Amino acid sequence: MKFYVYIIQSKVDRSYYKGFSEDPATRLSQHNNGSSTYTMAKIPWQLVYVEELRSKREALIREKALKKYSHSQIEKLLGLSKNIVNNFGSSIG
Repeated sequence: MKFYVYIIQSKVDRSYYKGFSEDPATRLSQHNNGSSTYTMAKIPWQLVYVEELRSKREALIREKALKKYSHSQIEKLLGLSKNIVNNFGSSIG
C-alpha cells in the first residue's frame, strides 16, 4: 500500500490545503464535490503537490510538518523532484 501527502490549491483565492491520502486523485474529487466541510467554501481545488512516503506513520508526520509551512515554503516545494503530482495529472480539479 502507498501513502501520500498532498497539497491542493484553491482556484478562488490561491490558498493551500495540506492532507494525507492513499489516493490523492480521489481525495481531490471529494474536496471538489463538497464532501469536505473545511474546503467546501473555496471550490474548485487543484492538486499541486503529491509526495509518496513509505508508511502511514511517515505520511502523517510529514502532513503535520507541511501544515506549518508558509505560502513561500510551499511554493518552493512545488518545483522539487519529490513532487510526483504529474503522476496523478496536475490538471485534475
